[in-house]
Amino acid sequence: MATGLVSGSSVLYCKLKLYKERGYKEASWASGVTFKRCSKREISWSCGVSKCLQVREHEFFRTTFTNNRAPFRPLTTVSCLGNDATKYFDFAIIGSGVAGLRYALEVSKHGSVAVITKAEPHESNTNYAQGGVSAVLGPLDSVENHMRDTIVAGAYLCDEETVRVVCTEGPDRVRELIDLGASFDHGEDGNLHLAREGGHSHHRIVHAADMTGREIERALLKAVHDNPNIFMFEHHFAIDLLTSQDCSEIYCHGVDTLNSETQEVVRFISKVTLLASGGAGHIYPSTTNPPVATGDGVAMAHRAQAVISNMEFVQFHPTALADEGLPTKPTKIRDNCFLITEAVRGDGGVLYNLGMERFMLQYDERAELAPRDIVARSIDDQLKKRNEKYVLLDISHKPREEILAHFPNIAAECLRHGLDITHDPIPVVPAAHYMCGGVRAGLHGETNIRGLYVAGEVACTGLHGANRLASNSLLEALVFAQRAVQPSIEHMEDSHLDLSALDSWDRPVVPVSFGNSVLEEITQRTRDVREELQSIMWDYVGILRSTSRLKMAEQRIGELEAEWEEYLFQKGWEVSMVGLEAGEMRNLFCCAKLVVSSALSRHESRGLHFTIDFPHLEESKRRPTIIFPCSPVKGRWSSQQPHKQLHG
Repeated sequence: MATGLVSGSSVLYCKLKLYKERGYKEASWASGVTFKRCSKREISWSCGVSKCLQVREHEFFRTTFTNNRAPFRPLTTVSCLGNDATKYFDFAIIGSGVAGLRYALEVSKHGSVAVITKAEPHESNTNYAQGGVSAVLGPLDSVENHMRDTIVAGAYLCDEETVRVVCTEGPDRVRELIDLGASFDHGEDGNLHLAREGGHSHHRIVHAADMTGREIERALLKAVHDNPNIFMFEHHFAIDLLTSQDCSEIYCHGVDTLNSETQEVVRFISKVTLLASGGAGHIYPSTTNPPVATGDGVAMAHRAQAVISNMEFVQFHPTALADEGLPTKPTKIRDNCFLITEAVRGDGGVLYNLGMERFMLQYDERAELAPRDIVARSIDDQLKKRNEKYVLLDISHKPREEILAHFPNIAAECLRHGLDITHDPIPVVPAAHYMCGGVRAGLHGETNIRGLYVAGEVACTGLHGANRLASNSLLEALVFAQRAVQPSIEHMEDSHLDLSALDSWDRPVVPVSFGNSVLEEITQRTRDVREELQSIMWDYVGILRSTSRLKMAEQRIGELEAEWEEYLFQKGWEVSMVGLEAGEMRNLFCCAKLVVSSALSRHESRGLHFTIDFPHLEESKRRPTIIFPCSPVKGRWSSQQPHKQLHG
């Protein structure tokens, strides 16, 4: 995969058309995306994808895009009606976490809504979020304080306007959750109990013990279940976005999915699509993310020619439960690590190495309350220096009743393995946790693709910069889910669709002609390749990086991808075929390459990206990394789908 830095590059870029329209802020920059020049309207399955990437660091962050009327004849009725193979909705939402569900509840007041989710509705990163939602709700706190904490944690790479918007609108979004039935902890005075976590200067974390995400997901799912305009499609794996191209403009018209239970391809045609599919934690072998987090949204958007940003900033949570240190080991390998929430350190938890030496003060004066990137690197340094497998997080000095009240889920999980956290320290180790980068979004969740909006971890809004402040993720998802509503409604009302064009996208094919033995061989080989990719990412693109190791990762990933594809085609796989395991593998390869390319382009150490070749923070490098897609060219199956022309 070739990459080119824009500085000094001879590649010509079309300028994006940026307008001040419907109250959106005019963009402060006019860089562009390379699109295929065309004289005729073209429609493709996923609008092709670039074999090469342009990786750019840009001086400004904000992008806004026009919301012009799409050039299609009106579709008289868009509803949930349709046959088994094709369904029609006003809004299609990919993902059932907090961003997708909150958005669904709002847009359902204006049309029919399909919520498409890869597994069960509750299986999302939201459900695993323990800590809480950060919001300025205390009398001694302020928006300015929250903004400062966010920007400092983000290593000054945050977009200030985005930070102000999120910190200002956050309290109202929390109150709306309460109105929807979410139950949060209260103190003895009857007010919300506000916790404090690493990087925060004030107590501002609204929480439900150590199961906040689960409580929010419960309340939202109940509201969605009771809403007659929202239809939930479980076990539907999103394959690719359905896009059309009109010279420099790209439009999204829905998504192709695979029903993993029936093995049928289902096409969703929609006027508006929200991508809220979460992160890509499973590009690493050790992650707190649920199994569904395989980077599907970022990969689909990239194939559809969306702009991607800041993929080098992968947050490793400092404290995942280290199973090796438990008195009773789990009987089977976990699909994802068990998270030990930031709030344990915020509540007074202390980190020790196995020699029972408190070490965080050696690295930062804030000790255990330093931002996550610093704590994760400090733990990593201790493990390497001492040749140990984990460190210890001790909260046992706090009153037993307080520990059990604040962290019942953690206490119960540890007790299942013979560890009583009210008496003994918890073995912990860093694990991949959160993608600060993603699909580049404007202040209303808009992308450079008309009709495609993004919210949640899949989006890069500029809030997190080079490192996410604890408990800002649920906050960002709530704020941007709401901010995307009004422009989505306006786009839906203005949207037009040519029914005669619906068959212009090639339909994916399920390989039913393969025998069970062949499919089992392909599945097993794909799983082996997945583990090998994860190993490469952990060894070469982890907490501590170097240029030589990143280049080695780039080479090995390219070779592994080519070997895997060659294997598939030798077994009879064709470019139109789809499968869940193969589809996830394709997306994991895409996201891994985006992370490596972005990391190679940043010649400094900032936030989550620390490289020994450029160990210092450079003010001249304080700008986000932007990946613009090239013109569609012939590439691998894993990165490209057929591009078809529509005549007439």
